[in-house]
Amino acid sequence: MAKKTKAPGEKAPKKRISGASIKLALRELVWPRRWMLALGLLLILINRAAGLALPGSTKYLFDDVIGKHDLRLLYLLAGGVLVAVLLQAVTSYALTQLLSIEGQRLISDLRLKLQKHIVRLPVAWYDATKTGTVVSRIMNDVEGVRNLVGTGFVQLLGGFLTAGVALFLLFRINWQMTLVAFGGLAIFALVAVAAFRKIRPIFRQRSAITGEVTGRLSESVGGIRVVKGFHREADESKSFASGVQRVFDNVRSTLTLNSLVAMVATFLIGAIGVVMMVLGAKHIFAGEMTVGDLVAYTLYLGLVTVPVVQMAAIGTQMTEAFAGLDRMQEVLAQVPEDDDPDRVLAPAVVRGHVVFEDVSFSYAPGKPVLRGIDLEARPGTVTALVGSSGAGKSTLVSLVAAFNKPGSGRILVDGTDLSAVRLDSWRSRMAVVLQETFLFDGTIRENILFGRPDATEARMRAAAKTAHVTEFVDGFEKGFDTLIGERGVKLSGGQRQRVAIARAVLADPRILILDEATSSLDSESERYIQNGLAALMKGRTTFVIAHRLSTIMHADQILVMENGQIVERGHHAQLLRLKGRYHKLYNMQMKI
Repeated sequence: MAKKTKAPGEKAPKKRISGASIKLALRELVWPRRWMLALGLLLILINRAAGLALPGSTKYLFDDVIGKHDLRLLYLLAGGVLVAVLLQAVTSYALTQLLSIEGQRLISDLRLKLQKHIVRLPVAWYDATKTGTVVSRIMNDVEGVRNLVGTGFVQLLGGFLTAGVALFLLFRINWQMTLVAFGGLAIFALVAVAAFRKIRPIFRQRSAITGEVTGRLSESVGGIRVVKGFHREADESKSFASGVQRVFDNVRSTLTLNSLVAMVATFLIGAIGVVMMVLGAKHIFAGEMTVGDLVAYTLYLGLVTVPVVQMAAIGTQMTEAFAGLDRMQEVLAQVPEDDDPDRVLAPAVVRGHVVFEDVSFSYAPGKPVLRGIDLEARPGTVTALVGSSGAGKSTLVSLVAAFNKPGSGRILVDGTDLSAVRLDSWRSRMAVVLQETFLFDGTIRENILFGRPDATEARMRAAAKTAHVTEFVDGFEKGFDTLIGERGVKLSGGQRQRVAIARAVLADPRILILDEATSSLDSESERYIQNGLAALMKGRTTFVIAHRLSTIMHADQILVMENGQIVERGHHAQLLRLKGRYHKLYNMQMKI
């Protein structure tokens, strides 16, 4: 069931930074890089200390060099400031190399971490999550996190330290003026904090909106033939425009709040400058300050106000970072399906004896999809499932594939409860050919080798021959190295399905699941592939879902399903003699 999406005008929930996000940031992002951050902090301290040289020198420049015409001191001051500027330049470069690059490395590491975790989540999670949302969480949510270990975090600390030192020097020069200036900066700090509280939930919502819009755009592009076939281009453009407008409204909100903070900062800093100019002149007239003191004071005040404004900008980045961390934590909190503590068994050999004992299953509470299923599939036999759409056939085979676990009852494999078998051990002995054939963008060879990348060329070609792939591949200029496009769009439906069957043949499974595996084939191709599938099924436990009853007439047992229950079972001849549901379906297809 799809997640509920927010209406365009709905306000984002105001959530605080979660303790889990802070813990994640400290434990997995900051702490492992503590020595690098310590070095970065040392560099920025040197950088900011060197930055104090220029304003500090102005007092001596005006009061001693110019006032006393001391050229020797002038050259000493100029040389010292030049060394400090060079030190600033070198440390700035080192900071960029050390922290900015590490921030980008962090993004790569987090994307890998998220992808590895997400790919291990159960199929039910994917059913409830849009593809665009998944992609957005992997690619976009981690972008802002780089500021936690990049220059943003260290600059924030460095800004506090620089402002603290400069503030101390300001108090030494004139404490009355400094108290007035500090009051203005305190007002700005209150405005900035209030703005950040409003910005953070907007950042959270932006990722969600972007994921929805990206997902819809991906669907439109992927289904362009359907869009054009029904002449719905204008409607898709309208839908995308609505999504883009939601993104724009979200970005506009953050820009408005950021610009408000910038406006307040500009006004307060300017006002503080005017007040300091007036007060400074009065103190000079009173003989309480020298001209050099006032110039140095003004420059030191800049070293306080500029970092404060920078901290406001960095605070926005940190807000974005924690919003991304919150969303990452939501995903990482999902339990991977292979982390099930009950799955501890890894049988060395799987014969393929599958038994369902009174199995029931529901996707939603109170709405059973399967009810009281009992069946036995002996090793090397073919079990066919037939029935109308929604009868529960695909759900039953999804339980065999361990995509889901029974709500009640047991599934036994060679006498062992399947819920206790490790997924890697079970699925490595299984192959699936789905009704909706999925091929990856790449070559025919790569798609056949997907289930067994280490297979030899001879085995790959043998599998292709069994599935009658070679019949159309030989007509391509590049043969098996032919690029087939996204989802295999350059192949016909029948060709795609034959490649999928070859992929299953090469996997050499003990358990084989065929979900309408021949539905996209013409009669001639189907006849060829039925021979190949017969060879593939030999000695393997096979579950077949089929609407074409002609394809399962030789199955060892046929289960007729309706409303989540098995209503008839037996082989083809037996079911015909019953003159029940199967007999009716057969007569309808044969047009008897």
